[in-house]
Amino acid sequence: MKYFLRLGFVLFVITAIASGVLAYINSFTGPIIAENQKKVQGEARKEVLPSAVKFVPDSVSVEKIEEKDPLKKTSKDTNNLFRYYRCYDENDNFVGYTFEASLYGYSSEVKTMVGVGPDFTVGKIKTISQSETPGLGANCMKEDVQKRFFHKKKDELVVDKDGGTIKSITGATITTRTIANSIKNGLEILEKNIKKTPVEIDVEPVVEETK
Repeated sequence: MKYFLRLGFVLFVITAIASGVLAYINSFTGPIIAENQKKVQGEARKEVLPSAVKFVPDSVSVEKIEEKDPLKKTSKDTNNLFRYYRCYDENDNFVGYTFEASLYGYSSEVKTMVGVGPDFTVGKIKTISQSETPGLGANCMKEDVQKRFFHKKKDELVVDKDGGTIKSITGATITTRTIANSIKNGLEILEKNIKKTPVEIDVEPVVEETK
């Protein structure tokens, strides 16, 4: 009996030490990871809407969507906000919006940066995060796949397997459909909540500028 108690105590100590070490390491790596993610997002915004040099953050409240499959883990926003950027060129002319589209695909959450014109037509997209099946869904990172979503309006974001014109990734229809639906969801939110096209910067938030 004493042996098992001693063994349990040793395991407890080892677990506590390991947890402490991981927490200590995370305190250093966490901010670095967050900063790197911010940099990736900033570069992606510029890439999907190259005419923009000023990105003004904004958001709208959206209804909370319950995940039907409890095993699928998606990032949660406790404020139920859809975050996007209003984008302007060097002369402060409004050129469109950018937002991050995200839905759970076959085996991971697929995040895509989307550039949208003033008429809510997709200009370009860039997949910035995914852990789909290598050689199949992971091909969504390829430029030729991403081009399939360029210059699409909301109602055109339908894959071929569902009667649309967007060619599915070979062996990865779920991933392709996930990207299409996530972008479509974002466009629906923008169209529903933005009543008019802004023509000048009329707010004073933090503005990201690129050169």
